Amino acid sequence: MADTAGESSQVLRESCDDKENVSSYEPCHKKPKLLDTQSDFKNRLEDRLSGILCCAVCLDLPQTCFQCTNGHLMCAACFNHLLADSRIKDEPATCPNCRCEISKNNCIRNLAVEKAASELPTDCHLCGLRLPRYQLSNHQRHLCPERVTTCRYARIGCRWRGSYQALAEHEAGCANPHKTGLELMDALEVMDMHQMDEQKLYKNIFSLLSFEKITFNDLQLKPFRTDDYITQLYYETCRFSAFGYQWVIRATLNSGESKNPAHAARRSLNYQLSLKSTPPSAPFRLHYLVLKGPYGEMKLMPAIYEHEFSSKDLDSGYRELPLVDSTECNKLLAMKVISFRAILFQVVS
Repeated sequence: MADTAGESSQVLRESCDDKENVSSYEPCHKKPKLLDTQSDFKNRLEDRLSGILCCAVCLDLPQTCFQCTNGHLMCAACFNHLLADSRIKDEPATCPNCRCEISKNNCIRNLAVEKAASELPTDCHLCGLRLPRYQLSNHQRHLCPERVTTCRYARIGCRWRGSYQALAEHEAGCANPHKTGLELMDALEVMDMHQMDEQKLYKNIFSLLSFEKITFNDLQLKPFRTDDYITQLYYETCRFSAFGYQWVIRATLNSGESKNPAHAARRSLNYQLSLKSTPPSAPFRLHYLVLKGPYGEMKLMPAIYEHEFSSKDLDSGYRELPLVDSTECNKLLAMKVISFRAILFQVVS
């Protein structure tokens, strides 16, 4: 009996050892399963948060977030676009979720959503690195190995564009440094043309500042509607005085590609200088330009226009307001008034 019990205990120990050996040699793909489950849970949580915090219009996470009175979220670009569309259509702007009225007055920033969204991870579309959203812009601009860059010899005509990883290899074999001066003349002429355009603009501005008759006015463009069967949006300032005359500035919305601005992807504002006093006895020429001004928020590039006013020509042609892009136009349309500074220069012969 003792021998039998000893044999049984020996078999039991061997079976336990076998189990330990089996468990120690368990296939490796089963062990990380718990880690994968945790990772999947985290990803699902991030996806759920992204779905909760996303813009109700574009479904992207907002950098600048507005909310309606019922708490529905909109990014700044979509919020301004909704207000601009309502201005064009002459309809009240509404939340895309609950249809409550939205405006600059009853919608507020949601800083908590902005901070939470900035901490959520995202993938760099260039290299695939996963990092917090607030780091993405700096990463893609300065740190990403796949960021698009140009050759250091671009100033002398090299048109290569590629990833930062391939930059050193390209520059080592770039043929542009070995070109003759005659071969580089075309690239240098293009550079000279861009530089001459910039210098011409500054020279014109400084030349105008030396004129005897200069005036500026801080104005506001207010929205109005035409009396036509199909009303159209236009803007107009109050009358202002300059050089002994009364003036107004009008602005219209020009879609450029479509007759209906509400359906246009690109929008632009065009403005006109109009003389409202008694017609002048003799023609006179004005140079004028529009700037942001102390109370304005528009982002534009300076452009100088000129027109000769006479008894038969009291209105200048419509000139494009040189905004940086169409998004800036939507931002202005979303405002109740557009504040800017107009500078007029009279040319005395």
